[in-house]
Amino acid sequence: METRARHQEKCDLVARQLSGIVSAGRPVRLAKSTSNLFRRRESSLAPSLYVGGLNQVLAVHPAELTAEVEGMAPYDTIVRETLRYGLLPAVTPQLKSITAGGAVSGVGIESSSFRYGLVHETVEEMDILLADGRRVVCSPAQLPDLFYGFPNSYGTLGYALRLKIRLIPAQPFVHLRHHRFEQPAEFFDAISTAVQTPAASFLDGTVFSPQEMYLTAGEFTPSAPSTSDYRWMNIYYRSLRHRTEDWLTAWNYIWRWDTDWFWCSKNVGAQHWLVRLLATPLALNSRTYQRIMRLAQRLAPGGGGSESVIQDVDIPVAQAAEFLRFLLTEIKITPIWICPFQHAGGGQYDLYSFDPATVYINFGFWDVIPSTREPGYYNRRVEQELVRLGGKKGLYSSAYFDRETFWKLYNGPAYERLKSRYDPAHALPGLYEKCVRV
Repeated sequence: METRARHQEKCDLVARQLSGIVSAGRPVRLAKSTSNLFRRRESSLAPSLYVGGLNQVLAVHPAELTAEVEGMAPYDTIVRETLRYGLLPAVTPQLKSITAGGAVSGVGIESSSFRYGLVHETVEEMDILLADGRRVVCSPAQLPDLFYGFPNSYGTLGYALRLKIRLIPAQPFVHLRHHRFEQPAEFFDAISTAVQTPAASFLDGTVFSPQEMYLTAGEFTPSAPSTSDYRWMNIYYRSLRHRTEDWLTAWNYIWRWDTDWFWCSKNVGAQHWLVRLLATPLALNSRTYQRIMRLAQRLAPGGGGSESVIQDVDIPVAQAAEFLRFLLTEIKITPIWICPFQHAGGGQYDLYSFDPATVYINFGFWDVIPSTREPGYYNRRVEQELVRLGGKKGLYSSAYFDRETFWKLYNGPAYERLKSRYDPAHALPGLYEKCVRV
């Protein structure tokens, strides 16, 4: 774990870098070794703000069930430290390379979100570096407008230097039960029932076809008759189709999707047995696939007769079956990840708000579609359908919303108030300008 003194030194350095970039009138770009943003960005020779050194855990407070972490601390580092105390972050995003600050400013989710909400709903306090070099502390009691406005701001209001996150007690193993459904209506009804009468620690699902859907319930357990390991030759998502129950260590459950980037490792040949054998577990992970993806984007910037559809879309459960039919008939990407969530209570998060009385379904679908249509056709169709059904989507990937629709979804008036207070000189880019591909 990092010392407070060293953390302060690193924060001072980042603040000086930011002041130098802003005072020179240059655009601010982050320099970091990995990124879970999937928007294509033009290369730039402009100086970047290096925040990668802020990547450690500062403290774990077992009695309080909290941890203090630096903004760029990746979740595998956080989980490794908290498990020493028999604890886990209340919501741990599914990829090891996702950072605490990124999961808040860019919105994160996982299979405990049906209990605890989205990642930002498990944060109790943040230190934010503003564009003018000021460092402020925000919480529900201190600068609450910034605290509740920071999620989904994508670095356009400032950068998280430190976060205090909520933890939950963990046991050594997770017992999984996979329930198959053959009708979408029954599938989503079962999810609604499971969310409203929670008996499990974790809940998510996977759709392979209109007649093959799996709801997976996970429960902490102190022991296991045996455990499966999906870090090398075995592939987790394939196990859902031939196992009704399974046991994993808590560590391996948290990272069950990371080895294969859910199922997207197929696009780099990593699901072939020989490739897996030669790669070893050291190379089978989301960080490796990110590097390959960035290289492919540089070598083929136009996409080459295809369209990348990388989206996470949140739909009210009452409209979920209709949205699934749309995905299966028009977008035709499978598998699809299903993750239920609901607002966990407390304040309303201005830039990514939800009805607290409604259960939502996160649909994750990620692939490249052969296409001879105009650029962005399939992504635009997804956006049109989610607007029609009262949903939202994460902004980590390609977006095509017109300005009026965008600000209706993401609360333009609230954003303008935040921007005028915390970045009045507009030294950082605006949210629409940063997130929408125009």
